[in-house]
Amino acid sequence: MKKFILFMIGLLVCTAVWAISSPLDLLQTTSNQLIATLQQNQATLKTKPQLVYGIVNQILLPHVDLVSMSERALGRNAWMQASPAQRQAFTQQFTTLLIRTYSSALAQYTDEKIKFDPLRSNFNAASRVQVNSKIIRDSGPAINVSYRLMRVGEQWKLYDFSVDGISLVESFRSQFVQELQQAGIDGLINKLAQHNAQNN
Repeated sequence: MKKFILFMIGLLVCTAVWAISSPLDLLQTTSNQLIATLQQNQATLKTKPQLVYGIVNQILLPHVDLVSMSERALGRNAWMQASPAQRQAFTQQFTTLLIRTYSSALAQYTDEKIKFDPLRSNFNAASRVQVNSKIIRDSGPAINVSYRLMRVGEQWKLYDFSVDGISLVESFRSQFVQELQQAGIDGLINKLAQHNAQNN
């Protein structure tokens, strides 16, 4: 279930160009483009992980605010106490974790559909917006997904999302708290590095 949900998140935030426009239109257009790509390669998604890694690296990650997401996942206090080198190292390991997670999730695609809710706020006057949607699937009830995006220059970038009210960033932060308390930022970075190496 977790991999399936994360696949759908990755599906909705990938796009080639995120110029300032309606975030809803961007998500709808992007989902249609990526669904077509996945359908063309569906037979090889599970057997060729390099293909999925390429999709995530080239299409998804450039449109995620990785530094902002990393800061939120680590926690503001820990982030402010960390040195620039520690922040960079944590962001690198956290990004690798996201790549592995999204890639595994993308390989689970089985013709799910997405329905977006209309935007409730005036995005032209906002620096941050939330887009709500439902993932429609034949194998179970619909899943509610909310996307949080921020305006960065001339682009909208994803900085968090929630599945049935549970934030991805908060979920990661809750996982990192104990390691931070026991081993500090360097201990957490080393643990993430070991985890990423084992799943390489």
